[in-house]
Amino acid sequence: MNHPLTRRTFLKQSSAGALGLALFPAVKKVAPSDRLRIAHIGLGGMGNNHMGWFAKLPEVEIVALCDLDQDHLNGSLKRLSELNPGTRAQGYDDFRRVLDRKDIDAITVATPDHWHAQIAILAFQAGKDVYGEKPLSFDVREGQKMLKSLNRHNRIFQLGTQIHAGDNYHRVVELIRGGAIGKVHTVRLWKTGLPPDLGPANYQTPPATLNWDMWLGPAPQSLYTPQRCHFTYRYFLDYSGGVFQDFWSHIADVVWWSIEPKNLKSVSATGEAPGGIADAPRSISIDYEFEDLKLHWTSVPPPVPGAEKKGIGAYFEGSKGTLLCDYGSREIRVNGIVMTDVPEITQSIARSPGHQQNFVDAVKSRSQPESNLEYARQMTMPMHLGLISYRLGRQLAWNPRKEKFVRDREANSYLSREYRSKWDLI
Repeated sequence: MNHPLTRRTFLKQSSAGALGLALFPAVKKVAPSDRLRIAHIGLGGMGNNHMGWFAKLPEVEIVALCDLDQDHLNGSLKRLSELNPGTRAQGYDDFRRVLDRKDIDAITVATPDHWHAQIAILAFQAGKDVYGEKPLSFDVREGQKMLKSLNRHNRIFQLGTQIHAGDNYHRVVELIRGGAIGKVHTVRLWKTGLPPDLGPANYQTPPATLNWDMWLGPAPQSLYTPQRCHFTYRYFLDYSGGVFQDFWSHIADVVWWSIEPKNLKSVSATGEAPGGIADAPRSISIDYEFEDLKLHWTSVPPPVPGAEKKGIGAYFEGSKGTLLCDYGSREIRVNGIVMTDVPEITQSIARSPGHQQNFVDAVKSRSQPESNLEYARQMTMPMHLGLISYRLGRQLAWNPRKEKFVRDREANSYLSREYRSKWDLI
């Protein structure tokens, strides 16, 4: 029987510091002059998690909240006053007014996916560091522009892959790098769970409290329907990529961290279309061929020992054995012996003080954190390519040096898109 971890469950668990995450450091006194002044942009479910996490850090002062939905903004201002009585944080309905403030050191971004890159780049230009939710960007070209801007402006970036901070991923990486299962030649990734059937479009006038034109921003013009907005936006390819895109970064993270797949050669995806108004895949299977590595993504557990019990997971196949893991557990099989650890492989990676604290420390030291932008871009790029193969319905050859598809103008046209002129801000 599968036990899928839904996004709602993940948010609830991660808010409570479950899944083995060391989210918060020990309480310490910090002089007001030494605190980072942070603003939170995007105040849905994950944005409120950001606020809750950073509100607990002694080295942080939350000075601004921003959302283009007035109901979200008012609710978060009220919650912040409960978390930090006496807060003087100001509320904004336009993130550009936040970036104009010279007294803000860093921002967090938990907007819909299609806004991630532009807000981050504008923040870099404004001299602010960024803790940005996954996925890194809407498409490949945005990721390239983000890295160029970060380097040009000497900024700090942390991707919001909170699972990265947990001890389990650290230990899996040590075991894989330490040769516990030999040389890895195949990896299988999966995430179960189907998107909701959103039914037919329910077009209507946008709520008076919502700036729908700005919500769409760089995405194509569309009439307002509640299904396209807020949480369920992720089931539309204009803004996101469904369950696949929602969870890719959380589980692919342990693969890129441990074996750093190199030189992608080809990607081939098939999938099932959703019902109702949505168009992101209901389910998807993707085969990636890298140099010396094959990687497979499925929407059901692969037929390997132990996978059927996990709603999300990574299964590494090596020359000496296998390693199965999810967010908080692992199982190694070598010569018929099943174990959870190999004591002979010593700890070699410093443990995280907590994902948010890691960002704060990086901002103060001016050194990149664990889930930095350059790493995150390499890990995120195959996700974009898999969705392009799904949309075109065919295998695609990739040139990793040029970061383009090989002699395929149609496929390359999906590597970026033209923004609506009003919202082309970079």
